[in-house]
Amino acid sequence: MKRIIVGITGASGVIYGIRALEALQGKAETHLIISEAAKRTISLETSWEIARIESMASVVHDDHNLAASISSGSFRTDGMVILPCSIKTLSAVANSFNETLITRAADVCLKERRKLVLAVRETPLHTGHLRLMLQASETGAIVFPPVPGFYGKPATLDDIINHSVGKILDLFDIEHELFKRWTGK
Repeated sequence: MKRIIVGITGASGVIYGIRALEALQGKAETHLIISEAAKRTISLETSWEIARIESMASVVHDDHNLAASISSGSFRTDGMVILPCSIKTLSAVANSFNETLITRAADVCLKERRKLVLAVRETPLHTGHLRLMLQASETGAIVFPPVPGFYGKPATLDDIINHSVGKILDLFDIEHELFKRWTGK
């Protein structure tokens, strides 16, 4: 079974991280980190309780615990997704500023050449944001703004969320049925 770290930061779109946890249940061992800002955003954007979200993870880590297992390269994982990824977190990752467990775990994935997916949730973007994305990409991260595909004719907000989460699971080679795949015409 794969071992995936899921970081949820305070950017709008926390439902993406929650949906990823739902989709990964039974398919991967998940190590969850929710930032303090994400906890506030969860209460603003959803009706989810933090305890319920945490119950979907295999292991929950405190974002302030820089001594957690996932802060070391000797703890093997298949990678990490930060979903959503705030610009503040993108900046920390791009500059190796490891002040929190989310950014330390991301840095470990990069140094160990493990997959790191940053679902940057901001728009519009200025040149500084774009430079940070380029810097993160040059270091080995996959920059993945959750941009919906419309070829599957989404009918609900869930369809749009599922498409982005499914595309991220594809990056980790995790089977799912979150969206209808394009088969051509």
